[in-house]
Amino acid sequence: MTAREKASIESVKAREILDSRGNPTIEVEVLLVNGITGVASIPSGASTGKHEAVELRDGDKSRYRGLGVLKAIEHVDNEIASTIAGMSALEQAAIDQRLVELDGTANKARLGANALLGTSLAAAKAGANFQGVPLYRYLGGARANLLPVPMLNILNGGKHAPGSIDFQEFMIVPVGATNFNKAMQISSEVYHFLYEVLEDKGLSTNVGDEGGFAPRLPSNKDALELILAAINTAGYKAGQDLFIALDPAASTFYQGGNHHSIHGKYILSQEGVTLSPTEMIDYYVKLTSDYPVISIEDGLAEDDWANWSSLTALLGKQIQLVGDDLYATNIERLEIGIAQKASNSILIKPNQIGTLSETLAVIKRAQQAGWTTIISHRSGETEDTTIADLAVASNAGFIKAGAPCRSERLAKYNRLLRIEEELQESAQYPGKKALYNLERMK
Repeated sequence: MTAREKASIESVKAREILDSRGNPTIEVEVLLVNGITGVASIPSGASTGKHEAVELRDGDKSRYRGLGVLKAIEHVDNEIASTIAGMSALEQAAIDQRLVELDGTANKARLGANALLGTSLAAAKAGANFQGVPLYRYLGGARANLLPVPMLNILNGGKHAPGSIDFQEFMIVPVGATNFNKAMQISSEVYHFLYEVLEDKGLSTNVGDEGGFAPRLPSNKDALELILAAINTAGYKAGQDLFIALDPAASTFYQGGNHHSIHGKYILSQEGVTLSPTEMIDYYVKLTSDYPVISIEDGLAEDDWANWSSLTALLGKQIQLVGDDLYATNIERLEIGIAQKASNSILIKPNQIGTLSETLAVIKRAQQAGWTTIISHRSGETEDTTIADLAVASNAGFIKAGAPCRSERLAKYNRLLRIEEELQESAQYPGKKALYNLERMK
């Protein structure tokens, strides 16, 4: 029996498990003929873009409020299992192509992106286990040794913490650290000092979906001031040891129906402000000149292409402008963004597109265009650590996995700590070099 025959898939089975919000999600197990398995579970977003692949839910209100995933499980156990049985787990591209063809829709609506991605990732893990190598080495080869700079969401707003602040995420980015271990130390210290700063001011220390604190604040600037106070109290320098990154998730506060309309408005309800797209851009220009903000994700709505290009023309050499809802990890939308110079960075969420191969293709294309890439979790997470290995395998440079709080977030960071230890001297932490396409970092 050849190696490929020994690595052939005997069976594929899915089950319903619970994510970090207590909602059902799918876990898939791929069994090879020699008894080796690969298991993967799929997260779920709260702030989801309309261009994302379809996450198949049952819609049966009598069970889990309609959020069950038994239909997706049935697709895995029957149609998907019979289609890829006998294929070699070592042939990831062929498996993923078969899955995409089997579904037959542009947005994975028939079988569900959750069913497809669970199978795709479980097959990859089975392949790595068969070869006896870590997943990052299996996917990335001998040159996979770049640890990502973590972007930690330490203050939550928007859909992650309703009633707090308009912007969805306020992150710290420890670019001044010398290695990943130190980056996590710095970030954890700042996070705990932020708790003290909030407590001293009599503000809530409850946490949102991604582990960040969720105080009620009058403005986004108040959130920035609190983080600066925490960085200072921790004994670090903002703009040197740590920068701040924002994810406004602007589609959630955009109103205008037609996103191409010049009449569209951005409504910051907590601040009581309504801004035109031009005024929203001016808001960011001022914010980045007043604060050590190095990255803004989804600063404008998901179809506001013209204004994205204007924003990038103004700030693209100074800060990272990240498209998440804008691209939805979709290579066709990415090509539009590259052509229109709509941003200089892309957020990568495998469950937005549906297979590992498609995800890797988007990362590669963005890197070829000279963009930065950020591998990201979702707000409804599991203990699965695939994205940590994916970040190293693809030399992504950045990872977003939430605050240094809640085990489904820390699982990813802890996995990276182990990878760094495993790589020993060959491990590299890029620090400011991760922002290689920004003039201010040269």
